[in-house]
Amino acid sequence: MMVGKKIKSLVLTGVLLVSLPVAALAKGPVKKVIDYVALGDSLAAGVTPNNQMGLGYPDYLTKRFEQSQYTVGYDNFAVPGYISGQLVGDVLYNEKVRSGIKEAEFITIDIGGNDILAALKVDPTGETTVPAAIAGVTKNLNTILSTINDLNPKAKVYVMGYYNTFPYLPVDHQAVLLPLLDILNNQIKMAATTNGDTFIPTYDIIAKDYKTYLPNPANIHLSLEGYQIVAKEFWKVIDKSKSNLK
Repeated sequence: MMVGKKIKSLVLTGVLLVSLPVAALAKGPVKKVIDYVALGDSLAAGVTPNNQMGLGYPDYLTKRFEQSQYTVGYDNFAVPGYISGQLVGDVLYNEKVRSGIKEAEFITIDIGGNDILAALKVDPTGETTVPAAIAGVTKNLNTILSTINDLNPKAKVYVMGYYNTFPYLPVDHQAVLLPLLDILNNQIKMAATTNGDTFIPTYDIIAKDYKTYLPNPANIHLSLEGYQIVAKEFWKVIDKSKSNLK
């Protein structure tokens, strides 16, 4: 009797295999579908050192997803020149942005750099204006991240820290600006951690080769190589979490 059952089982298995479509038996990975939303300023938008539009780090992140057999629905809502208050307005009231956030599995953000640049235009030393600007960025970033969490608590959110955008300034200027940049990045990291999100530092990686990654002394934007290396920093963390996708 046991032999008969085994034969019947083999026959049934053969029938099921024959009935399956050829595509179902084909070798190779099955692509998963994800939605990725990028928010931020000119760095996410992909402005180059010559102030032209190119590929930003979100574009290179998308390519990495695709190379890992993911089909990506990609929306980049970044706007050159954006300050943190403008992004607050988007996540609160822009229905296109809010809809994208609701659907996303992955969200990346960089914001706050232009707030600091505006403060430096008022006071080039930054001593009097930057601390207030950092406080404003902190408040706005917390609003942005908490709103995203309300809209889509399952989304994985990654928040970028800033690199030194003025490495070619004299040493005495650096001595004033770098501590302020450190404070800004610490506040961004704290906001990310408080909201259950992930902070992605970029300071050290860009500092390894300013000539390659930040080639124009008169411009704060990264080269294509710079955006690629920043995308790699994001990917180091994202790659560990994407296996949890269904």
